[in-house]
Amino acid sequence: MKAEIIAVGTELLLGQVVNTNATFLSEQLASLGIEVYYQTVVGDNPKRLEGLLKLAETRSDLIILCGGLGPTEDDLTKEVVAQHLGESLIQNTEGYKKLLAFFETTQRKMTENNLQQSQIIEGGIPLPNRTGLALGTYYQTEQHAYLLLPGPPSELKPMFVEQARPLLEEKFPSKEKLISKVLRFYGIGESRLVTELKDLIATQINPTIAPYAKPNEVTLRLTVKTKDVHAGNQALQALEEKIQARVGEYFYGYGDNYSLAQAVVDLLKEKGKTVTVAESLTAGAFQSALGDIPGVSTVFSGGFVTYSAETKAKMLGIEPELLEEYGTVSEECAKQMALQARKIVGSDYSVAFTGVAGPDELEGQPAGTVWIAISSEDEVTAKLYHFTKDRSAIRYSAVMQGFDLLRKQLLRKK
Repeated sequence: MKAEIIAVGTELLLGQVVNTNATFLSEQLASLGIEVYYQTVVGDNPKRLEGLLKLAETRSDLIILCGGLGPTEDDLTKEVVAQHLGESLIQNTEGYKKLLAFFETTQRKMTENNLQQSQIIEGGIPLPNRTGLALGTYYQTEQHAYLLLPGPPSELKPMFVEQARPLLEEKFPSKEKLISKVLRFYGIGESRLVTELKDLIATQINPTIAPYAKPNEVTLRLTVKTKDVHAGNQALQALEEKIQARVGEYFYGYGDNYSLAQAVVDLLKEKGKTVTVAESLTAGAFQSALGDIPGVSTVFSGGFVTYSAETKAKMLGIEPELLEEYGTVSEECAKQMALQARKIVGSDYSVAFTGVAGPDELEGQPAGTVWIAISSEDEVTAKLYHFTKDRSAIRYSAVMQGFDLLRKQLLRKK
C-alpha cells in the first residue's frame, strides 16, 4: 500500500514551523507495513491544495493531510477535501458538545468560526481530539482513503496513535511488519561509526542499518521487515550484538527520545547515589537538562551557577588567592568548584564546569577552552577540552561531555 503525506500550512513553507509530523507519521506507518512514497508541503491555498489532491490520487492509495483544521479563515483543509470528494461538512455531536464545554469552562465567548473545528466530512469517521478541539476525519472510497489530522504535534500524535492507527490496522491489515530499534552513541562521530560498521552496512538487506548524525551524538536505526515478530526481534538482536562488539564503548541507550541526561539519572537511581553541579560558562544548562527528567529530585537536590570569580568565592567558598593565582579558567578552579559544591550539598558526586564560551577570549584562553571536573568520595579529576563552533555549540558540547564523564564514572563504580 502506498501512502502520501500532505502537510498544509504557509508557515511550513516560510520555515516558521518545522514539519516534524511527517517524520512521526512515516515511522508509524512503516511499523504498520504501509510505505510512504511521497511527502509534500502546500500553503493555505485552496487551488494548490486541490491540485495536489488530484496528483496524490494518481500515485497513492492513502492520502494523509496534516493541518488546516482550525477555526481561522486560512484553515481550509476540510472544506477543500469535502468539495473535492463531492461531500458536505456536517457538525459532529460529540465534538460540538466538547467545544461548548471548553468555552463554558474557560468563560470565553465562542465565535461562529469555531464551529469549523467540530465539523467532519459527511460519510467519514470522526476522530476525537483528546488534546484539542479540531476533529479529524477518516474517509474512504473504492480507490482511496483520506485521513485528515490536526497540525499541532501535541494534537496530531495522540489522535493518530489512539484513533487513526487502530483504524488503519483494521482497514489495511498487513502480513509484514517493520520493527525498529534505535541505538544511541556518544563520543564517536558519524564518519568513524560508519567506517567501523562499513561491511555490515555494505551487505545489509534485511535487517537494515541507518545512521543519523545529531548534535554531539550519533544514532543507528536498525529495521527489519518480517511476518514473524519473534523472528524479527531475534534478527535485530543478532545484528545489534555485532555492532556492540565493535563500538559498544560509545553506546549509552535506546530510543528516539532517550538522552545522556536520562542515562545518568537512571544510573544514579540504580546505584542509590546523588549529584550536585557547579556551573560557570554553562550557566545552569546542565542542571536544566537534569530538571527535564521526571523524578530527578530523588538524585539531585540543587546546585550552583557561579559566573564570576566573586560568586565562586562567595557561594562556593573558593579561596580568592587560588582564583587570583590560577584564574577561573583552570584545572585548579574546576577541581575546587567540584570539591566545594559536593561538600556544601553533601552529595555523592559533583560536576563542575568552567571555561570560555566566547566569542571573546578570557584570561588569555581562546573560546572553546573548557575544564570539566568530577568529584566523588574517592577522588576529584578534571579534564581540559577545546570545543569548536559558536557560543551555543560550545556550551552544549560541554554539557554533553559532562554527562558522559559522570556516566562513565558511575559505570566504573560497583
